[in-house]
Amino acid sequence: MTKCLIIDDDLDDQEIFLMCLKKVNREVSCLTMADGVEAVAALTSNEHYIPDYIFIDVNMPKMNGIECLRILKNMPRLQYSKFFMYSTTSEGSALSESKKLGADDFIVKPARTAELKEKLSTIFRLVSEIA
Repeated sequence: MTKCLIIDDDLDDQEIFLMCLKKVNREVSCLTMADGVEAVAALTSNEHYIPDYIFIDVNMPKMNGIECLRILKNMPRLQYSKFFMYSTTSEGSALSESKKLGADDFIVKPARTAELKEKLSTIFRLVSEIA
């Protein structure tokens, strides 16, 4: 079973992301975290949980997505996890900073769920072709 972690402070966005993930890959198990602080704490305290995919919202309170990515990428047990940053826009330094830190891709939150499903389908297809 594919394990995904979604880190996003917006509950509506979490619901939409979960719905799209389940439509793209029925064999997916998802955890959601409300912010980077919660995610780092959970992944630090539970060393047995290793998500295959980690989706991180860029704009969050307490700890933004870039800082969360920086910390998670330094956890050796997550070296094979795929990291995807996402935001409502790709403007600014978030895109370049996330690539520099080792994110596998940057997703601009689409206005329609069909677009998000298409993007997630592409991600899962490309990763399975590489594996």
